Amino acid sequence: MYSSKYLELLIEELVKLPSIGHKSAQRLALHLLRAPREDALRLAEAIRAVRERVAFCTVCGNFTEQDPCPLCVDPERDSTVVCVVEQPVDVLAFERTGRFKGRYHVLGGALSPLDGTSPEDLRIRELLERLRPPEDGGEAAGEIREVILATNPNVAGEATALYLSRLLEPLGLRVTRIARGVPMGSDLEYSDQVTLARALEGRREVE
Repeated sequence: MYSSKYLELLIEELVKLPSIGHKSAQRLALHLLRAPREDALRLAEAIRAVRERVAFCTVCGNFTEQDPCPLCVDPERDSTVVCVVEQPVDVLAFERTGRFKGRYHVLGGALSPLDGTSPEDLRIRELLERLRPPEDGGEAAGEIREVILATNPNVAGEATALYLSRLLEPLGLRVTRIARGVPMGSDLEYSDQVTLARALEGRREVE
């Protein structure tokens, strides 16, 4: 059966996307082929723009078009509280609640030996740098007083929260964990705003 080499190339690239199998990639490729030329080109331009203009904030690790990001430089946010999350989508989830006014730190994942993710693969060193007291060369100027561990309530997220709590214990900071309002085994990005807000408000001290 005849097939265009360019269509096959597009399918090969689409298969590389998360949760996209070969059949899904075929459907997407054919959809783009049938779509108006302007729509397909807008998609191509959007992909190019996000690769060229969007990067990671060197302070918190969130997506941004400027460095540091707007959340890190906003003087209205509470600089004494840092919420530690796994991915930038978790920042979006908390921001949708409108209830958290502190700052964030994005780890870039969670500890998972089975997947080969170790502490060195996460932005843990950067978090510790932010929390170091000013006399030790820290960047926070002694402002940060509480760290909220808001990793996902699944095995990897719980392991990451436990690991971080042990690292942070000697720093003398208040270390809290979001409450169990978020179902075990779920991801924060899929939780509704009310559940996330209650989980944040009901956070508890890490023992």
